[in-house]
Amino acid sequence: MLLAFDTATPFVTVALHDGEHVVAERRSELRMKHGEQLAPLIEAVLADTGLVRQDLTALGVGVGPGPFTGLRVGLVTARTLAYVLELPVYGVCSLDVVALEAALGAAPVGTDFTVATDARRKEVYLATYDDRGRRLAGPDVVRPADAATEVPVAGEGAVLYPDAFPDGRHPALPSAGWLARAVAEELAELHDPDPMYLRRPDAIAPGAPKRVS
Repeated sequence: MLLAFDTATPFVTVALHDGEHVVAERRSELRMKHGEQLAPLIEAVLADTGLVRQDLTALGVGVGPGPFTGLRVGLVTARTLAYVLELPVYGVCSLDVVALEAALGAAPVGTDFTVATDARRKEVYLATYDDRGRRLAGPDVVRPADAATEVPVAGEGAVLYPDAFPDGRHPALPSAGWLARAVAEELAELHDPDPMYLRRPDAIAPGAPKRVS
């Protein structure tokens, strides 16, 4: 039984996969409350299926790119659970998860396309994919105007910047169900559970104190 979750966006998403199908999935209702919502959502999907943590056999976690704080919550939780329960843990690029649903989901794009997610600071995380959801280039962090395109664009970037990405496609956010499928069916490149940062965190350590003359 695979537990998968992603905290790379303002919302937390959690799912369970039994090796053949996604059997439970939930998404948080509040934005930017990763620390408060991840553990309860994990307990909720376990309760939905009548399972306990000791029934888990593997973990999948979104590694971003995304904001530092949200990613840290998900990755620390994944590493802690993996250590305590002695489970393997697999990381997946969160843009790849969006791409898989866009390519293979209920409304497949059917051609090469782009995924753009919110990077804040009026920028997006961006990567390009073929019609099967396999990454061709990226991810990078860019300004929407510099990446403007007429090709289909999945992800929240198309919602936030429709002038740059007029052909917006579903989904806007990564799904833990598709993250679980990516791991269980080896649909995407698997990584160690380390954060995929494309720029430095906002908070930086102070420099050395100046000498007093």
